[in-house]
Amino acid sequence: MRHEDFPPPTPRRGPVFAAAALAGVCLTAAGCAGDGGQDPKAGPESASRSAVSTPSAPQPSAPAAPPSASPERRGPLTGRTVVIDPGHNPGNRDHTREINSQVAIGTGHKECDTTGTATDAGYAEAEFTLDVSRRLRTLLEEQGAKVVLTQDGDRPYGPCVDERARIGNKERADAVVSVHADGSATGNRGFHVILPAAVNGDGADTAKIVAPSRDLGERIAGNFVRVTGSAPSNYIGDNTGLDTRDDLGGLNLSTVPKVFIECGNMRDPNDAALLTSSGWRQKAALGIAEGVGSYLKR
Repeated sequence: MRHEDFPPPTPRRGPVFAAAALAGVCLTAAGCAGDGGQDPKAGPESASRSAVSTPSAPQPSAPAAPPSASPERRGPLTGRTVVIDPGHNPGNRDHTREINSQVAIGTGHKECDTTGTATDAGYAEAEFTLDVSRRLRTLLEEQGAKVVLTQDGDRPYGPCVDERARIGNKERADAVVSVHADGSATGNRGFHVILPAAVNGDGADTAKIVAPSRDLGERIAGNFVRVTGSAPSNYIGDNTGLDTRDDLGGLNLSTVPKVFIECGNMRDPNDAALLTSSGWRQKAALGIAEGVGSYLKR
């Protein structure tokens, strides 16, 4: 569900990118396909120990050395930081008072967070976003990136949308992706990537992130088409797979490049069949990861 999204916004029109054009982003962007690898450091050498013995008394064995820490993964994204923001939280439904509290978003005030949507069969968006985000974390860490999640099922609710933005800012992230699924009408299908609009006021200033966020979003959209086979939304973004909004605190308050991705519509049975498939969720994570990788390796 669109984060902080009641009622759904009026789609904004922008440059036209058809599905084929989105896939072209992958073909033309340097480093589009994921090519991460590992070059782990060799383990520590065994320390030599001198043994002292006497004819009358054997010396006790030296204590075993403590196990060495696992070597850090290294790859093409080593030294880069990515923040992944799993939309909503499974516990939000049990903390309605807290999540309904108002927070400043730069263009006004909105609820701290929302519960998110669900499929007709009851598969919650908050469960979907955590699953895809964890898969995405694994893929990016395999390429050497430092990955931080805004929440990992380890909080009773939230965090609020303003705190989600602050986490990315504090980490000085090279890229932030907020993972969602939409809750639109049956027949509305496909994914879209939400980009930050130009916002300045009430603690928000997106001037420096609008252009790099668009680059990040276009690369994610192109790779998402290629890897998942899903088409851009047929109800948001004029078939570009891109939508620009100024009413989302998670974007307005960010000082680092950030986008949201609505991976599909949970209320449409055809999209729901994809979103509830573990195999498709892995493809979704891979499409996002390759888009992020393409952006960071540009």
